[in-house]
Amino acid sequence: MTNMVREVRVGLGLTQTKLARLCEVPESQLCAVERGRLHPWPKLRRRLAEQLQVSESELFPELAETATR
Repeated sequence: MTNMVREVRVGLGLTQTKLARLCEVPESQLCAVERGRLHPWPKLRRRLAEQLQVSESELFPELAETATR
């Protein structure tokens, strides 16, 4: 799944470690999400969007595209 998590995180000056702690997930899970190897469950998508101060559709454009089909 293509996503913008890493780009937004880096733009805000957050490390993976810090964001993982804020979202209450292991850093390895966040890394897998950023690399597109793991499809995040809805609760994690919400947490990421809240912590990064963007909408879920901005972080995960593919979800927005499938919702409009």
